[in-house]
Amino acid sequence: QVQLVESGGGLVQAGGSLRLSCAASGYTFSSYAMGWFRQAPGKEREFVSAISRSGGSTYYSDSVKGRFTISRDNAKNTVYLQMNNLRPEDTAVYYCARGSAATTLRVGGTTVDYWGQGTQVTVSS
Repeated sequence: QVQLVESGGGLVQAGGSLRLSCAASGYTFSSYAMGWFRQAPGKEREFVSAISRSGGSTYYSDSVKGRFTISRDNAKNTVYLQMNNLRPEDTAVYYCARGSAATTLRVGGTTVDYWGQGTQVTVSS
């Protein structure tokens, strides 16, 4: 069965960095786009970033552009989210997601067919 397992979350001070990982199993990883979403307390889940099947195309929300970098290693069945210059407003549960195309993942969560369990990121001021 399809499994997406996130890791790398934690507590960091504003201005710091974290690297999230999502290990995928149960399907042909390189056949699907991957993305990251996040949900802060009391808010709806929102799109953060997406990457195409080959890794050649990437997309970011305006709020993280220039600070976050998404990448994937198809040999390791893993997608990453490098988060730099973190801000308190980045505090949220971050979810790994699978979709058919990165261009549709950026539209929102309705295009996701599998979700990870989430990892908490907390940025202190």
